[in-house]
Amino acid sequence: MVGASAGGLTALKALCAGLPADLPAAVLIVQHIVATARSVLPELLTRAGPLPAAHGVDGERIEAGRIYVAPPDRHMMLDDGGRIMLRRGPVENRTRPAIDALFRSGAVYYGSRCYGAVLSGLLDDGTAGLVAIKRCGGTSIVQDPEEASWPDMPRNALIGDSIDHCVTIADMAELLPRLVREPSATNVPPPPDLVAEYRISQQEVPPMSEKATILGSPSPFSCPQCGGVLNELHSDKLPRFRCQIGHAYGGETLAAAQVDLLEEAMATALRTHRERVVLFRRMQESAQARGYAHAATRWEKAAGEAERSSDVLNAALNSLRLAPEEVKD
Repeated sequence: MVGASAGGLTALKALCAGLPADLPAAVLIVQHIVATARSVLPELLTRAGPLPAAHGVDGERIEAGRIYVAPPDRHMMLDDGGRIMLRRGPVENRTRPAIDALFRSGAVYYGSRCYGAVLSGLLDDGTAGLVAIKRCGGTSIVQDPEEASWPDMPRNALIGDSIDHCVTIADMAELLPRLVREPSATNVPPPPDLVAEYRISQQEVPPMSEKATILGSPSPFSCPQCGGVLNELHSDKLPRFRCQIGHAYGGETLAAAQVDLLEEAMATALRTHRERVVLFRRMQESAQARGYAHAATRWEKAAGEAERSSDVLNAALNSLRLAPEEVKD
């Protein structure tokens, strides 16, 4: 199983080019993509290497020597019968398909026979998925952050998990066939919390139903997507959160989502204040034309206050937009 985001196309093509035609395993790939986009990734990967690639089809049984790519706006997961499931479950880490959802399903049902690799990308999708794979006895791999076009995802995975292998793409293409040919260790029963999260991703049991497992404990944070309370999950080394609807976030992804909310709110406030300046100036001109000096003065003062508020909001908004780069540096 392979997950990638920004800069992932180059890495995925290089990886697929290095895999052997007789690979005794299926390769399942999640590449972050806009929900409304048309994905041509299977065609690109088919041309890149010896293994045929296609979008996963709901209910399709996976076969060794083939590549399955998650289609846009669907979580791609596996069931216990070796079949693909495509579900429009809750967004995780602000994306669907999500790497964590795929990795978690492989961990739950395939345990020590599950191998997860995180490649180039922003923020932290894939970190929790690798933790899940490790908890179930599988093997975790990351692209060397020094090689990745965008090192955030591999770097966060290294921080959040005891990674088995940190390698270049060329070495990964040699490592994966060797690992899948080795005898697998004894499977570890999947922890109940991983099973519960897997079921949430596929919407088998609505998260707010009486049958749902309560995951984590309430945090002081609200879900940027639905406004519900976020529960903090305690099974990972890095902070992770999920709301009752099922939206899930790593710590860095939650911070990025909060920035988006702030930017939207501040942009709305800035636009409103600027409109108020225009309105107040018109009211001032109208009062002056009618000889109402007192009213004109009042509207002029209101316009000045709105302009000052606009300046403050504009400065804050520009500072907010710079925040991610400052954190990265």
